[in-house]
Order: sequence, then structure tokens, then C-alpha cells
Amino acid sequence: MNQPSGPTSPPADAHLPGCASRFTWISRNGLTLSGTEWCPPASMSKPEFPPVLCLAGLSRNSRDFNSIADYLQARGQRVIALDYRGRGQSDWDADWQNYSIPVEGQDIDDALEQLEIDRFSILGTSRGGLHAMAMAARFGSERISGIVLNDIGPHIEIDSIGRLAATIGKTMHFADKGACAEHLKAGLGRQFPALKGEDWVRFAGQLGSASQDSASPKGFTLDYDPELGKTLAVMDEGAELPDLWPLFETMLPIPLLILRGEHSDLLSKETCKKMLALHPRADLMTVPGEGHAPLLWDLPVQEKVGLFLKP
Repeated sequence: MNQPSGPTSPPADAHLPGCASRFTWISRNGLTLSGTEWCPPASMSKPEFPPVLCLAGLSRNSRDFNSIADYLQARGQRVIALDYRGRGQSDWDADWQNYSIPVEGQDIDDALEQLEIDRFSILGTSRGGLHAMAMAARFGSERISGIVLNDIGPHIEIDSIGRLAATIGKTMHFADKGACAEHLKAGLGRQFPALKGEDWVRFAGQLGSASQDSASPKGFTLDYDPELGKTLAVMDEGAELPDLWPLFETMLPIPLLILRGEHSDLLSKETCKKMLALHPRADLMTVPGEGHAPLLWDLPVQEKVGLFLKP
């Protein structure tokens, strides 16, 4: 594994699944970026389906997709999940303004080129779904066989921006994983009322890892650059959100599955209705007991995604 070095390095990842491998690529401004790849077992015949590109939320990383990637891999599908710059195992950027959709889009395109991926589908959670919409405009149905938007759409509820802005980058360090789990439960309990104690610990394991900070070597740290919070602070200060409906219309030729958390405060029922009315090949699944964004752990969700991705 190509481990970044220097004062802005992320902590080591102790959560890489045994059935997956890590790869790296270099950004256009010299950062070492990281991704995880799940390939079907060698005993299986040539994959029947296009590979799935998994793109995480703003402060999240490729570990969010471990469970669903295992499921898709077992059915013969190649899965690739990327850590954006400043997240997971990727280098942090010295300029927080590079944590933007256009710059991250270049990073994604470069990863696809390095992996020699031509045609693919996309599973995008939250910010990853925004990237999916932008990629639909860049690549169209010639390269993208299908898109799953996980709790994101062309209209974002402003109250959710405020909630996220109040948390991202604020509390990064904890005594241990259990303390992080309790922090998550206190902040997100209303979004995920069905989660039990062990579920919150599992959730914490996706977001962070044992701290490599010399100031707290035995602690637990969230795996992202806290400077990400500045990207939301700008929006929360009253900046007008962009109109994404024209971008959504570029997705109309591409089959679409929308996942919405039952308790989501970011993607409304009204926005979903409008998306379904506009898109001739869209389907919607509401994930019970979950909010923003569905965790993709449950078999019914995995089966729904797997069936949709089957050409």
C-alpha cells in the first residue's frame, strides 16, 4: 500500500476487507489518492456486468461501501470505491478550496483512466451523487450504464446544510471507538432510530480509525481533513445553492435508482416525486428506519441495487 507521508497524512487504515485490494493514483497537483477495488473470484467466469464506481459523501470514505461491495462482488461484479482528496487514505490538500466538485471530478476521471474503465455504473452517496450527476453530463449513456443516487437529488434542503455545517470538522478526536460511537448516536439518533449499540460502533469504524496523532496516540480520529467544514460554512452563510435541475436532466437517458432514507432531512419526498415525474426510467426505494444517508448494510437494499445494476 502506498502510504502518504507528512504532517497532513491520514491515519493508517486497519479496515481493508480481506477480499479487496487498495490502489493509488496521483492527482494533477501531486497528491497521492487512494481507492479500494473488489474483483470477482478467479474461479468465476468473466464478469457479466459493468464495474460499479462507488462515490462517498462529503466527509466519508470508501469503507462506506464495504458491505454492499462484498455483496456485489459475490455475484460476479467488479466494484471500485474512491477516497476523495482529504478523506480516507488519500492525501490532504493544503488548499481547502480544492475540496470542490470540479477538482474532485478531475481526480475521479484520472482514476477511471488509470484503471482503464470505459463503461461503468455509479453508486453515489450524497456528494457522490452530485458527482454522478456531473459525470452524466460529461460522459452520458455511452459510458454510464446506470446510476444509483443514495439520498441525494437536484434539490437539497437548506436545513440539512446547516446541520452538517455544525458538525463536519468540529469534533475530530475521541478517547476510543466507543466514545466516537456515542458521539454519533447523540448527533444522529433521530436520523437512525433503529440502530443499536453495536451498530453505532460499526458506523464509527467506517468514519474513523485509531489515531496516529502523536498528541493522542491511543485515541480515535475521524478520517478526513477538518478543513472540509469550510466548504459547508460558506454555503451556510447564505450563499445561494446552485440550480441542479438542468444537470439532473442530463441523466434522463441513463437508468436511475433513487434511494431515500425514511427520515432524511436532505432529500425530501417532494423532490423525489419531481425526479420520478421527470425521469422516464427512474425507480425509488425508501429505506425504512434510516435517514441521511442510508448505510447500505441491509440485504433488501443490496438486493435492490444488485437487481437494478443487472443489465
